[in-house]
Amino acid sequence: MRFLLDVEQLDFARSLDAMLTAADTPSVVRAWGAGEAGPGRALWSRIAEAGVFALVAPDTYDGVGPLPVELAVAFVELGRHAAPGPLVETVAAAALLARLAELGEDGPAKRLLPSIVSGACVASVLFPQGGPYALDADTADAVLAVDGGELRLAPGHGPLQPSLDPARRLARLAPGGELLAAGSGLTAALAHATALARLAAAAQCLGVAEALLHRTVAYVKQRTQFGAPIGSFQVVKHRLADTLVAVEFARPLLYGAALSLAPRDVAAAKVTASEAAYDAARTALQLHGAVGYTDELDLSLWLRKARVLRGAWGAPGECRAAVLAG
Repeated sequence: MRFLLDVEQLDFARSLDAMLTAADTPSVVRAWGAGEAGPGRALWSRIAEAGVFALVAPDTYDGVGPLPVELAVAFVELGRHAAPGPLVETVAAAALLARLAELGEDGPAKRLLPSIVSGACVASVLFPQGGPYALDADTADAVLAVDGGELRLAPGHGPLQPSLDPARRLARLAPGGELLAAGSGLTAALAHATALARLAAAAQCLGVAEALLHRTVAYVKQRTQFGAPIGSFQVVKHRLADTLVAVEFARPLLYGAALSLAPRDVAAAKVTASEAAYDAARTALQLHGAVGYTDELDLSLWLRKARVLRGAWGAPGECRAAVLAG
């Protein structure tokens, strides 16, 4: 089976790449981590105008989806540019509301989904087994919390907690909040939303891995030792080749999972892509030497993201268990 993107999908990726390159995402990430949400919100609007969030919602709510392959294409680019914010969480929120509407609970979708699609509403979520913290609850306009068979609109959050990635702002949610939905339909909608969010996270990991590999290859070509670029040394070539193999092995699994959306396939894509990103981060750190640690170097933005994305929306052990369970 061949997993080749068609012309429209490739054009979509190129247009996102151009938009994100022009936006200077490293400076946006640094501002987001410092608590300055303005540049990040402006970038968020451009991402929404490009149609990224519309890929999850049906046309009834101003969307064009669900289009999982195009969603994967978009999140590879968002990962390659280290775009900040609760991007995967917004996808999860949109998918949850859309599926609830399909199952007859359309009130929350009518209320929130069009504004999520347009980018006016930045959403975050806290799902069961997702850990105690919600991502970017301080910046999100709506935080959806699922607990005890109920979907609620979180009324607020506690103090921000530090994260390995400063661009990921974590907080515990305040208890209670407005009840939006409950019942058996919520369980099915939750499973659907988790699958799409895990797929988007896998795609984001693949993009992070690509960016780390690209930056490392460029670095070893220009750094010299003993009068020669370090990239000419066989041991460096082997390390980079291993990283490239890991990235290219993850790519067909990602698009295969986007076609099937089977939990086993999505879990396989997530664990493979996140391990590729983690391996790319280790390679980048080793070949950049001590300079790779520094905050001043943009490389650190991807290094930190690779580490935290590895555990987000399914840690490797959890995903491997899902693959074995079928």
